[in-house]
Amino acid sequence: MEFNLDDALLLLRRTPATLTGLLTGLSSEWLHTNEGADTWSPHQVVAHLTLAEHHNWLPRVRAILEQVGAFPPFDRFAHLQRSPDVSTVQLLSEFQAVRGANLQALQALNLTPADLNRTGQHPEFGTVTLAQLLSTWTVHDHAHLVQISRTLAGNYREAVGPWQAYLSILR
Repeated sequence: MEFNLDDALLLLRRTPATLTGLLTGLSSEWLHTNEGADTWSPHQVVAHLTLAEHHNWLPRVRAILEQVGAFPPFDRFAHLQRSPDVSTVQLLSEFQAVRGANLQALQALNLTPADLNRTGQHPEFGTVTLAQLLSTWTVHDHAHLVQISRTLAGNYREAVGPWQAYLSILR
């Protein structure tokens, strides 16, 4: 499927509400459990998504449009250093606010098909288009929604007993 900005915006707008619905009201145990070594808890995923809203997506969109060349650096793991005193509810609220502002800013750019073909330099992948960056932003949300769902489901891995064989999310 080819990239469509209107579709991407619809999907990107839904992520904050989806996360809020999945995570609000859950106990600390559910929010801070992960899938094992070198994996993230739902709380950490929301912290990562929030950090990306501040420092990744829109700065890179602007780098492409302003023909800066190289993307500004983004530490994908910096959220792990964030204060543990910040609650998941606070992170969700911050994510919703920053995502809303970012999408308004993105729409205000009035991107054209020609803009979507403009390029920037990713530090690892080299030349990428704006359409690829915006597609990645959209898919990145869904990758982390799957990750959170898988982590939550994994809490009942043993509790489901023999039904585990039918529940692909637990494999």
